[in-house]
Amino acid sequence: MSDIFHVIADATRRDILVALLTELEQGNEIRVSDLVAKLEISQPTVSKHLKVLREAQLVTVREEGQSRFYTLDPEPLQLVEDYVLPFTTSGLETDVTVEYVDENGNLLSEGLLSGGSASTETVLPEYAREAASNLGRAAAATTTGVRELVARMRFKS
Repeated sequence: MSDIFHVIADATRRDILVALLTELEQGNEIRVSDLVAKLEISQPTVSKHLKVLREAQLVTVREEGQSRFYTLDPEPLQLVEDYVLPFTTSGLETDVTVEYVDENGNLLSEGLLSGGSASTETVLPEYAREAASNLGRAAAATTTGVRELVARMRFKS
């Protein structure tokens, strides 16, 4: 696989990736001719850059007759994010402050939560507690995955 950083270093390829992302978010593929029109660059230039993106596995192509339809595959870019994340978050404050509010937005005091009339069950409705729990599990799993990836990267170095 091509060095992903080399692939995304080119401004034209980044423009193509942005156009493909826009289409992906709408659930669409895009034809080469539509990319040419959208980016206002020549067809040979677009094709050359799409070849590099294909080799880097950043795009998939589907042929239909004379037309080729391209779709972004963002998964290889996850490696870039995983690599860059420690640099972009270094030195950030990671303490979390939790404040509980009632359904009207009024701040609940610690006394109410620790034994008074309110409890965490009354602070959040069931669907919100479940969503928060799922989010917490997903964050923990992601943190573990990033740590494993960084450890593998350090091991390979």
